[in-house]
Amino acid sequence: MQSKFVIVGGGAGGLELACKLGRKLGPEAVMLVDSRLFHIWKPSLHEVAAGTLDVHQEGLSYQMLAHDNGFTFVYGPMQALEAEQRLLTVAAINSGDEQILPERQIRYDQLVIAVGSTSNYFGVPGAAEHTISLNATEDAERFRLTLLKRLTLAELKRDGGVDVVIIGGGATGVELAAELREASGVYATYGFRQLQAERDVRITLLEGAPRILAPLPEKVSSAALALLRERAVNVVTDTRVTAIDAAGVTAGDTVYPAHIVVWAAGIKAPDFLKTLGLPTVKSGQLDVDGTLAVKGVAGIYALGDCAACAGPDGKLVPPRAQAAHQQADYLLETFLRQQKGQPPQAKPYVYRDYGSLVSFGQTTSVGSLMGSLKGLSWFVDGFVARMMYVSLHLMHHKAVLGTVRTAVLALARFLIKRTTPLVKLH
Repeated sequence: MQSKFVIVGGGAGGLELACKLGRKLGPEAVMLVDSRLFHIWKPSLHEVAAGTLDVHQEGLSYQMLAHDNGFTFVYGPMQALEAEQRLLTVAAINSGDEQILPERQIRYDQLVIAVGSTSNYFGVPGAAEHTISLNATEDAERFRLTLLKRLTLAELKRDGGVDVVIIGGGATGVELAAELREASGVYATYGFRQLQAERDVRITLLEGAPRILAPLPEKVSSAALALLRERAVNVVTDTRVTAIDAAGVTAGDTVYPAHIVVWAAGIKAPDFLKTLGLPTVKSGQLDVDGTLAVKGVAGIYALGDCAACAGPDGKLVPPRAQAAHQQADYLLETFLRQQKGQPPQAKPYVYRDYGSLVSFGQTTSVGSLMGSLKGLSWFVDGFVARMMYVSLHLMHHKAVLGTVRTAVLALARFLIKRTTPLVKLH
């Protein structure tokens, strides 16, 4: 196989780039490689885990997206790279003993690596073996099914409820705690008549920093803490997890009993990037310059969480969805200029912080708008913040589907969801 532009990784940034470039250049010029068949907006995974969002309702088929947006989709994980020959190897796909797809090789002119991130356990004993990380749909589904099992046992009075410990007070951990508490309040509607949400679904959030949502303004952090405490979530800050086993989580001298443990305490670049022969930094991210080109290697770029891109102040661009979105647009302009024979962009990529929003269930959010743009920041909360949070999702849908119609349908689904309790238990 051969393609002028090959993008590895169908996350927020990689998929948006493939869709926008495909709509301009067509399937003969643009190819997307991913190890999964469906895309889901990663900030939605906490809703899938809590059971308030059906992954089959939200997930988008890469094959459908390829057809509608004019790119070619290749199913399989990136396995090897020969940079000098501009040759990418995609691993075979197997189901049990049967091979579904063979190993394939793809020749490219320009390669974009956008493989995102994975969990960083920081060497905590038992973390990898006894926790669930919400990095992909299968992780969220595993959490949901485990929760269903524990709820069923609690309903039958075979144990004393469900203890959920979430490690990490960033956006993922905070949103999951809030969504889970909201979901637990309507479980009785679906047959769990004996359960009392606050008594039988006990949620503890552990954070190593002095406050949750530490990178965000203190006002946002304080508002989030108040909302969690209103929802009977036990928030413990300034605590370091030292071990995890099948019975619970140890933090210093305290042991927190746990049936389910979620790791949301940190991310890192996928380990396989170090095997590709490309320059990486200490964190394992690919070392890129201001144009997002991998340093010293012709024809290879990287974006999103897996790219170590320094800004004018020397600080690395944070691993956030808005950064991946901006980088995708920057590379789109780069490649369209190449295609037209125009000179490269005069200015390097510069990250712009437009603020952060954190979801607290289906009716409210909190956050700050504009971030450091012109030194201004506004605190928002309640329904207005919730609508702004949803608009980010709609913007992503519009970017990958290319039509306003899909954004309108997604907004309609959201409004219905606000008035109709949904907890997926089957």
